Amino acid sequence: MNDDIKKAVETLQNGGLILYPTDTIWGIGCDATNEDAVKKVYALKQRNDTKSALVLLDKDVKISSYVTTVPEMAWDLIDLSTKPLTIIYPNAKNLAKNLIAEDKSVGIRITKEEFSKKLCERFKKPIVSTSANISGQPSPQHFGEISEEVKNGVDYVVLFRQEETTNPAPSSIIKLGIDGQVKIIRE
Repeated sequence: MNDDIKKAVETLQNGGLILYPTDTIWGIGCDATNEDAVKKVYALKQRNDTKSALVLLDKDVKISSYVTTVPEMAWDLIDLSTKPLTIIYPNAKNLAKNLIAEDKSVGIRITKEEFSKKLCERFKKPIVSTSANISGQPSPQHFGEISEEVKNGVDYVVLFRQEETTNPAPSSIIKLGIDGQVKIIRE
């Protein structure tokens, strides 16, 4: 795993794309602060860049580096969550402009999964995580379901966990507003 993390970090540092396991499904990732790298993700997914992607972090204390204000409720949601939780925060900052939604929000998930957590720790920046599929196609439930087009479209494919065939649950998604609004996007 350490060799995989080293190669993945080098790829991210060079503006490349990785295919990697996360706390939910396999994802296409890149440096979330690199606008050119984010463009490559949208091009590979054949997706309009008005549909934003989420980012992974390894620790909740890092959230305030990427959003202007963290609603107080977010800390409780993170602490109480028993499964992967993506929170969409208002007023994103310090991220690639083309990663931030039109309403200036960004989805952030704190990963607890071994590989993606160590990858985030070593890279020291947020990493884009978007499903490893072409837009409009079903999300692959395990590595074996990822299309050759996606595998060939990234700069590095992580070896760790490729043999798994479990169907992980998707993350819950909650959008928090500045004025205390809460919108459940996916339970």
